[in-house]
Amino acid sequence: MKHADLEAIATRLDGAARTATATPQLEAAISLAHAYAIQRLNIGGRLARGERRIGIKMGFTSRAKMVQMGVSDLIWGRLTSDMLVDDGASIRLGDYVHPRVEPEVAFLVGRRLAGRVGAPQALAAIEAVAPALEIIDSRYENFRFSLTDVVADNSSSSGFVLGPWRSPATDLDNLGLVMAFDGRAEAFGSTAAILGHPLRSLVAAARVVAEAGEALEPGDIVLAGGATAASALRAGIHVSLEVESLGRCGFHVEG
Repeated sequence: MKHADLEAIATRLDGAARTATATPQLEAAISLAHAYAIQRLNIGGRLARGERRIGIKMGFTSRAKMVQMGVSDLIWGRLTSDMLVDDGASIRLGDYVHPRVEPEVAFLVGRRLAGRVGAPQALAAIEAVAPALEIIDSRYENFRFSLTDVVADNSSSSGFVLGPWRSPATDLDNLGLVMAFDGRAEAFGSTAAILGHPLRSLVAAARVVAEAGEALEPGDIVLAGGATAASALRAGIHVSLEVESLGRCGFHVEG
């Protein structure tokens, strides 16, 4: 594809996210490399408006999801400053197209991390860990899309809420978690659902950003991936997450 074609798609997807307007699925099949190029240009529009890149989110961190989508690797997207929702704050349903939420674990990077690293090196780079809720939102009409469509659309990243930061020494292996809507359990899960251990997602994050010529820098946030299936949001509810040993976070949804 020509660069102008990539820019046109990126501009369309950026506009769809900015105006909360559904856009058609991409007309032609594109390569994964082109999808990531569109994603970079897409986020470039946000940065040009004054947002800051503050980290990345990982996707397809469930082996079952990889098999379902016919892929052998994770996908990722970029996080910007305007995506961060304060713990306990409200979001407007009308600011999204197909909003869903999933429980996650977040890492705060303390040392530069990039390339093929092992778990000990990744662990040493962590400054803190926290419970997190990711608000995902596909901008495509009728919630229909291909793998490359998703990647081009910043891997559906839209917003996220962080709970209190905890010591990086917190054992993240198989911690139970409950995501609730208005105090009623919506999803039960475990941190073990994230690649068997969330730290493996951080290891993968260091690799994929390096392949894109980037790095995880001090202060970056890494969302490790969904620990359960995503649940659709609706107006008027309070969403909360409690993760064993990590704590709680939540947000309200307005109409």
